[in-house]
Amino acid sequence: MGDLGGGDWRDEAAEEQAPPAPVGGGADHLVVMVHGIVGSTADWKFGAEQFDKLLSDKVIVHCSNRNMHKLTLDGIDVMGERLAQEVIEETNKRPHIKKISFVAHSVGGLVARYAIGRLYRPPRRTFQSAPQSLSDGNRGTIHGLEAVNFITVASPHLGSRGNRQVPFLFGVTAIESFACCIIHLIFGRTGKHLFFTDNDDGKPPLLQCMVDDWGDLQFMSALQAFKRRVAYSNVGHDHIVGWRTSSIRRDSELPMWVDSTDKIYPHIVHEELSKAETPNQCADVYNCTIEVVHMMGLLLLKFTELLLRGLKRVSWEKVDVSFHNSKVRSAAHSVIQVKDPVMHCEGADVIQHMIDHFILE
Repeated sequence: MGDLGGGDWRDEAAEEQAPPAPVGGGADHLVVMVHGIVGSTADWKFGAEQFDKLLSDKVIVHCSNRNMHKLTLDGIDVMGERLAQEVIEETNKRPHIKKISFVAHSVGGLVARYAIGRLYRPPRRTFQSAPQSLSDGNRGTIHGLEAVNFITVASPHLGSRGNRQVPFLFGVTAIESFACCIIHLIFGRTGKHLFFTDNDDGKPPLLQCMVDDWGDLQFMSALQAFKRRVAYSNVGHDHIVGWRTSSIRRDSELPMWVDSTDKIYPHIVHEELSKAETPNQCADVYNCTIEVVHMMGLLLLKFTELLLRGLKRVSWEKVDVSFHNSKVRSAAHSVIQVKDPVMHCEGADVIQHMIDHFILE
């Protein structure tokens, strides 16, 4: 049985009696599930159980428990550091683990991106060997482990600032501007990071740093280390995270979609592989100059473009999801994760899709 999390919903007594994982055998692939803001290990209860049920001989599932509830307001960087330490501790308990994957919901996707930047180890090279490309199989690792799947579910990769990035703000410029001014009062440093209002020690906004390698935090190198990166997104009715930011697309890139006729995945309405792109105007996306203009809308557009170009330097599988015919469509942000196995059960096919396409080796 995998380690399904930090005791929010699991019988702690049973967990204490469970035998330790075998050192020399058994599943050697750790799957780390990360919840969103003001969340807990219970948010991934259904997903963790399904992974454990269908892949129990292949994976060990661990639901992160270091950033629950109010701790999610401390900032993406602080949460990322905690998650990185948690991964180190979990892998130290299981020296037989060889591979690692992440499945993260909402802000948890950004926290996981920060954590892997901290945990990344570059590939080893001999003194006289020439640098090898990723296609040569000489990828870096995540804390010494082979990086396999990096999966985000309704995560605000482009932040939450800007037209329709947070749908419940209705795309009204005045409301969005007001939200930028008060977001820290509601969501603390995490809100500042999501709305690009952080300016710690004169550094650029954290999300800008996270589309490049920043000192010993090698964010993009860490993303490149994974065999696959997947972004699940709600095409509508997600009032927390908009379609563009969760799918890492421009408005012009949002696809046309039709109702699914697939009986196995009735809510998956579009799938595509977005190949890695090379920025046209600069090799190092962080050093791109953003023209300072008086119109804040245009400045924000340029900043969002910078984030897009950074993240598009690696390939992404994009899976678009729609619950528009569901009675609980207004809760799409939770349904896509099956946060509550009863209320949000219609999202079960999304979890099944994750498992069916999950790479084990």
